[in-house]
Amino acid sequence: MFGNIRAAIRPLCTCLFVSAIAGTGIAGPAFAATPYDGSWSIVITTRGGACEPTVRYGVEIVDGAVINAGGGAADLRGQVGRHGFVNVTVRSGNAWAVGSGRLSRAAGGGSWRGEGSSGACEGSWVAERAGMPGEAASSGAPIYNYTPRAADEP
Repeated sequence: MFGNIRAAIRPLCTCLFVSAIAGTGIAGPAFAATPYDGSWSIVITTRGGACEPTVRYGVEIVDGAVINAGGGAADLRGQVGRHGFVNVTVRSGNAWAVGSGRLSRAAGGGSWRGEGSSGACEGSWVAERAGMPGEAASSGAPIYNYTPRAADEP
């Protein structure tokens, strides 16, 4: 008699155990978040070439993947590593750019190079995380009187 009850309870217990583990987020890496996840404002500055002198661009980082914040026409692909090292590729039509650098939890910077309709360009970028306490971007509104910091400045 007890054998039949144990046989009936075992699948139920297994199902509840698996459901409990899946509900806690242990089930897989798809639910993993990184310390860099969130909205970022990027200021891209051209140091050489005939590209736009300065451009501000919004990106999102989700599970370490860098994506367009607003969907935009450009194809943006990138990844932030465990220690904040970032690599990004941007393509729009025949124009392209690659960038690399490093992020902290609230800011970052690096360099980029690419080619547009006017030829080759290169420069630097600085990033500031939106919504961080004490940061200028915390309101979520565009920053018009913004002077980019160098990547190594605190």
